[in-house]
Amino acid sequence: MMRRILAAALLGLATLAQAAPQHAITLYDEPPKYPADFQHFDYVNAKAPQGGTLRLSDFGGFDSLNPFIPKGNPASQINLVYDTLTFHSLDEPFTEYGLLAEKIEKDPQQRFVRFYLRPQARFADGTPVTAEDVVFTFNTLMTKGDPMYRNYYADVDKVVAEDRLRVRFDFKRAGNRELPLILGQIAILPKHWWDSRDFGKTSLEPPLGSGPYRVAKVDPGRSIRYERVKDYWAKDLPVNRGFNNFDAVVVDSYRDLTVALEAFKAGQFDFNEERIAKNWATAYDSPAVRDGRIVRQELPNDNPWGMQGFVFNMRRPVFKDVRVREAISLLFDFEWTNKQMFFGSYKRDRSYFENSEMAAHALPDAEELKILEPLRDKLPPQVFDSVFEPPVSDGSGIIREQKRKAYRLLLDAGYKIVDDRMVDPDGKPLSFEFMLAQADFERVLLPFKRNLSELGIDLQIRLVDVSQYVNRLRSRDFDMMVASWPQSNSPGNEQREFWHSSSADNPGSRNFIGLRDPAVDALVEGLIAADSRDSLVHHARALDRALQWGHYVVPNWYLDTWRLAYWNRLAHPQKLPPYSYALMTWWQARENAEPSTATAQQESR
Repeated sequence: MMRRILAAALLGLATLAQAAPQHAITLYDEPPKYPADFQHFDYVNAKAPQGGTLRLSDFGGFDSLNPFIPKGNPASQINLVYDTLTFHSLDEPFTEYGLLAEKIEKDPQQRFVRFYLRPQARFADGTPVTAEDVVFTFNTLMTKGDPMYRNYYADVDKVVAEDRLRVRFDFKRAGNRELPLILGQIAILPKHWWDSRDFGKTSLEPPLGSGPYRVAKVDPGRSIRYERVKDYWAKDLPVNRGFNNFDAVVVDSYRDLTVALEAFKAGQFDFNEERIAKNWATAYDSPAVRDGRIVRQELPNDNPWGMQGFVFNMRRPVFKDVRVREAISLLFDFEWTNKQMFFGSYKRDRSYFENSEMAAHALPDAEELKILEPLRDKLPPQVFDSVFEPPVSDGSGIIREQKRKAYRLLLDAGYKIVDDRMVDPDGKPLSFEFMLAQADFERVLLPFKRNLSELGIDLQIRLVDVSQYVNRLRSRDFDMMVASWPQSNSPGNEQREFWHSSSADNPGSRNFIGLRDPAVDALVEGLIAADSRDSLVHHARALDRALQWGHYVVPNWYLDTWRLAYWNRLAHPQKLPPYSYALMTWWQARENAEPSTATAQQESR
């Protein structure tokens, strides 16, 4: 009896030790890379010069400085105004270090997480950050914020201010390992400031935060200027050393990407992440590039890519039949598009977890089958015995075999050709609209439109302005569009917002497809509840297969590098992290760009 009592006491002590407040938390309780007494991250230059202005660009303009609500287009880089409870390490898959929170206490059974706020934490007006601000922030986001928050934090039961500097989040159920980490990523709002304002309305009033910058000047829709908070309370914390080296950050908005690129080459802004392959291949032949004033670099991007594709809105009856969706997908000729338009620079996206170990690129193994087998009657049979592969052409532009297969699928679905038009059993033409906000993308769709028309399918391309695009997207008023679902190294609760039935009707969610599938719901919940890295990988692959064989999108393409161009007045650390180019660790090396023969050697020596 005494032995059992002693054993129980030891177990209790072990649990208490496990739950002791920590300087950092990880997903599976593995040790963080950096110890409690670390001075700075490995990927920063802790002695980087301070000063100067970083000039950036944005596409589409803005009409709001409130990024937390489903209304308006928020200004780019507005996150610089806010601090979060924790800081996400850029060279670890998923580790959170204390920022506003000095310590984090995570319950071993994942039933709660407790944050201990730093006594010195201040908003920019000098008001201390307290537990009441955290409670206010969470409750406001859940009741008045973008609907995505209600999905993202669905497992939170309540938040309690235990004292002035200690706040606890209680969960509805045990076992959600990701939830403590993503709660740490909440940007904390000042209760005293918002008490006299309407959180649910868009506003161009500069907001109050506790972050390293403040909004200094606003030219609505055109430009915004952020200036460093001179007495920023956290500037000497280890998580901030080497960051926020510019005195000011200015973002100019452009409504045309071609105009923006010309402005960059003319020196109107300093940094450009190039996302258009044609531009990267042909548009940078300028004196500033040739003499080294503009540096071009391709840096490895080790992040999971996720999926980009032409999205079928399943709310539309025309896309209910999987055979129709697959037939349409067959008529996109990626190889020709990549060769003729992208200079062969892209790879075909075929996984919702592309560029990662979580991608389902082989037959399911025994562990995956254990996950999938209980759902066999709810999943396509190919999930169990086939590897998903998008069609591959020879790049000539002639896709006869793909057209034949698409035609057979449409016949099986009850369609037929009448007067050169593909019609359903009721005689209704197979016709739909593709909504676009970027004019440059139209050239990609025109060959797709031509292939569809050769089978009697009518695709109309509708180009709309950014505000109309956003409104129609939120009201789900579209047939098809292009969208992407970025993934992290540790996917979790955000998968509900992407694929779960509970998010299908939320205008702020990324469930653009309108998915309402019990099998997908079960696979999402299983992924969120994974209790080890190995389990997470197997659950992600299982979910991937269900999404692949649902033919919910026409898969596009991806790139496993960052294509960066910048004026050589900027410099970056010699060692950048694997999951980000970490722009806020860069600095101004000189006031003006200068010709140089060593165009890529802009790092601190």
